[in-house]
Amino acid sequence: MHSEPILVIGGGLAAATCVTALREHGYTGELTLVSDEKHLPYERPPLSKDFLQGNSGLADFTVADDDWYRTHEVQLHLGVAAESIDRAGRTVQCTDGRILEYGQLVLATGSRANTGQGLPGSELPGVHVLRTVDDARTLRQVLLEGTRVAIIGSGWIGMEAAASARQRHAEVTVVSPSTTPLAAALGEGFGSYLTGLHRDAGVRLVLDTRVNRIEARGRELILHAGDRQISADTVLLAIGASPNLELARDAGLETDDGVVTDASLRTSDGRILAIGDIARSFNTRLRRQLRVEHWDNAIRQAKLAASTLTGGDAEYDWYPYFFTDQFDLGMEFVGHRLDGDTEVVRGNRQEGQFIMFWLREGRISAAMNVNIWDVNDSLRALLGRQVAPDRLADTSIPLDQLADR
Repeated sequence: MHSEPILVIGGGLAAATCVTALREHGYTGELTLVSDEKHLPYERPPLSKDFLQGNSGLADFTVADDDWYRTHEVQLHLGVAAESIDRAGRTVQCTDGRILEYGQLVLATGSRANTGQGLPGSELPGVHVLRTVDDARTLRQVLLEGTRVAIIGSGWIGMEAAASARQRHAEVTVVSPSTTPLAAALGEGFGSYLTGLHRDAGVRLVLDTRVNRIEARGRELILHAGDRQISADTVLLAIGASPNLELARDAGLETDDGVVTDASLRTSDGRILAIGDIARSFNTRLRRQLRVEHWDNAIRQAKLAASTLTGGDAEYDWYPYFFTDQFDLGMEFVGHRLDGDTEVVRGNRQEGQFIMFWLREGRISAAMNVNIWDVNDSLRALLGRQVAPDRLADTSIPLDQLADR
């Protein structure tokens, strides 16, 4: 299969998977990948887990090696940023002066860590973010036994980094304006469970508290948080990420908390697709625009984009899925939970093995398995089904029989 040249912009999992999937789909035309990072495209979840703990190297989560790109005749431009898109001329201007032509363009520019603009002291030496492998390498070098680490934020990166730092025997304090960790994503119930897990592991949690400024005092960093002063050797800003929309926005593409696409991932310009963290795409199953910043979505959207580019008619029709590993907790979540959904627990949270369901208007909107494995497919099959809460909570009823009546 040969057609006009395809250019992919991005250095993460979505970009690399799109390129590999295009070759798997039989596309034999000119294929180019541009990334502002100097490394081959890689996965990001290990950065706050195994890699930060020192248990893996970059090669372990690099999507494809040099030989693969060479063998499959993919042109790589690494350490080079795409600067602007000329939609009329179908070209992309790069920061090294190169102008690249495209017939179809895939934007997979990902997200960047929020750096605390507006927080005095966020620019001080010793204050870190965690988004790239270089960020993780720098942070890992200072996570030594006894190092006092203050983490601002209790979302995914903050809590995973807290667990990794404790496993390196650092002294960890998490400061967050939230009343429980991950409350925005998973609600207060699971957040309370996670609070206990981290406190039992020696993490100090200062919740419902906002950091007002960071001060350098000799070799220490002092967090001024409410009426507290928290001393640290190292500070990690884990205050979320923002999608890199500038390239798309400057090109005149429709954006709205992401690059807006249809269910085939085409943007307002039919020759340009958007995937991964930046894509706010129409989900045909949920009947709404959705932007998802997780590993599974990056892979699935990349494969869908490859299908679209090679003439397929598949659509964005899957439920969001994500996972986390923290201490001895392993969790998988599937579905689309909203604030106000009713929470049902199946099993005993205190025992550390349980399933949670969320209901909206009597139907299962989301489900999560915690330290119970090989059940996520069964949970996915229950989404959208109407099941009474007492049946969901009854562990004597097998999962695959919950919806029988």
